Amino acid sequence: MDNSTKKAVRDILTNYLERNNHRKTPERYAILDAVYDMEGHFTLDELGRRLAEEVKFPVSRATLYNAMRLFVELRILIRHRFQGGTFYEACYADSNHNHLVCTQCGKVTELHSPDVTKAIDLINTPNFRKDGFALYIYGICKECQQQHSENKTINYNKDNEQR
Repeated sequence: MDNSTKKAVRDILTNYLERNNHRKTPERYAILDAVYDMEGHFTLDELGRRLAEEVKFPVSRATLYNAMRLFVELRILIRHRFQGGTFYEACYADSNHNHLVCTQCGKVTELHSPDVTKAIDLINTPNFRKDGFALYIYGICKECQQQHSENKTINYNKDNEQR
C-alpha cells in the first residue's frame, strides 16, 4: 500500500485514540501497518503470522481481535464471512467490495464492476447516507464447473459399462 494511504489510516486511528483518551500503543500501529501491507483478503491467523515472522512483532490473539474490531468500527477495515471462515480486507481507498464466491470450493474473487457501483449510487435512500457496500455473488467457478463436467462424463461412462 502506498505511503499516503498508510498515513491517512494512521491519522484516522490517532485522531480516534486521542478523542477517546485511549493509549496509542505500538501494537495497534504495527497491526494497522501489517493490515495495509497485506494483499487482498486475509485471516486473523495469517496476520498474526506476518506480524510474528516478517515484522518480528508478535502480538496476542486478543490484541489482534481488539484491533480488528476497532479498525472495522473506524471503517478502515472490512470483515467478510466467507465459506472458509472470517476474512479481513483493508478498505480505506475503496469502500465498495464486489465478490464472486464459489459455493463448491470456497474460492473468492474480487470483482471490479463500475456498473454495480453506478446502480448502487442511483438507489434513492432518503434519510440515509451511503458510505460503501459489499456485494456477494454466489455460484460455481470455472474450475469447479469443469471438474463437475468431467465427473459427470466419467460417471456416465461407468453407468454405460455396467449395462
